[in-house]
Amino acid sequence: MRYIMVLILSASICIAQPAGQDVYEIPFPEGTGTAIENTIELSVANTSAISVNQIKVEATSIPEGIKFVEKSVTLTSIKAKEEQAAVFTFTVDKTAQLNKEQTLSFKIIDKNGQQWTKDIKVTIAPPRTYELCQNYPNPFNPTTTIEYQLPAVGTQYTVSLKIYDIIGREVATLVNEQQEPGYYQKTFDASRYASGMYIYRLIAKDGQNKQRTFQKKMMLVK
Repeated sequence: MRYIMVLILSASICIAQPAGQDVYEIPFPEGTGTAIENTIELSVANTSAISVNQIKVEATSIPEGIKFVEKSVTLTSIKAKEEQAAVFTFTVDKTAQLNKEQTLSFKIIDKNGQQWTKDIKVTIAPPRTYELCQNYPNPFNPTTTIEYQLPAVGTQYTVSLKIYDIIGREVATLVNEQQEPGYYQKTFDASRYASGMYIYRLIAKDGQNKQRTFQKKMMLVK
């Protein structure tokens, strides 16, 4: 899902918070593969009677897990009583902290060195779907990583993540605990096990005792 945030920094360059918008919620990065680029548009309005030139807009305080493609944008010229957009693209890491209000800050600097600051409150929403990812690397020797996510349909889950051999015998338990909605990574060390096909199975039971089961295969090659 591509996320777009549009803000107005009105001024000469004076800065205003958009009416009725206190915290911007950024969706969790669903799916795998290439990170999805989201967009923030900062509309800089020149309220003076003359043109302003070389306006630099720079992201100066970025919460952990949010990564900007470019941290600085320069607006060449803004005519009197007009606006221009400074467009930033960013990605969100799945390991970013969820449901926590954080501050994203921008500094606006004109060619004379005058500065203004815009603080934006953001929070990253939990996943909307269950997902058990294919382990990586696969085939592996002797360790591999298993990733999964739990959606925000409940406040807490009873979670089990176990490893089985190809004939169904349990060989390891990686998770057996209560977990909140979010993204998780676990490492399986198969140093003690023989080469062959293994199955990893995720069972998640929500607060209403509704249970979901997911499983995938992986190959250990020594």
